[in-house]
Amino acid sequence: MTQEDRIVELEMRQAFQDDTIQALNDVIAEQGKVVERLQLQVAELIKRYEEMVGQYGAEEGEQAPPPHY
Repeated sequence: MTQEDRIVELEMRQAFQDDTIQALNDVIAEQGKVVERLQLQVAELIKRYEEMVGQYGAEEGEQAPPPHY
């Protein structure tokens, strides 16, 4: 294998690795957006839950049902 062949091989590998890194970066960026959206949804659900508990909370003397219900 000549030195020129080795350089060509290395350049091809680098190009492939660059493409792979870009593809992985795109996936990570998209997953970051999904995670952010899910965090907002969870925060909204927690807020709704706390509002419902405030509206329909147990009155004095009432006990919540056991966790297995």
